[in-house]
Amino acid sequence: MRGRDDGKRLDAAELGAELGRRATLVQFSSAFCAPCRATRRVLGEVAGLVPGVTHVEVDAEAHLDLVRRLDILKTPTVLVLDAEGRVVRRATGQPRKADVIAALGEAV
Repeated sequence: MRGRDDGKRLDAAELGAELGRRATLVQFSSAFCAPCRATRRVLGEVAGLVPGVTHVEVDAEAHLDLVRRLDILKTPTVLVLDAEGRVVRRATGQPRKADVIAALGEAV
């Protein structure tokens, strides 16, 4: 997962879901994206393992304003948010479980 992002912040209203108490894994997906399905599985597993972490999937096509604001260029893109909703990490493509867990260490 790539280094620190520019500190952009997201809230529950923008995502259409509550943020995690400790961190949130935000996945931007599209309908016919095979790696998005695998990413959904990995992020769901990690969120289930780490207390206070939530996984939120966002349909990129249905949220174009958010996609543009966050400079999402392809799916899947994963953002790791801290407890205040600040973007602390970003990755494109299917992440490895170990990389997601390591990125969470920075967010919590």
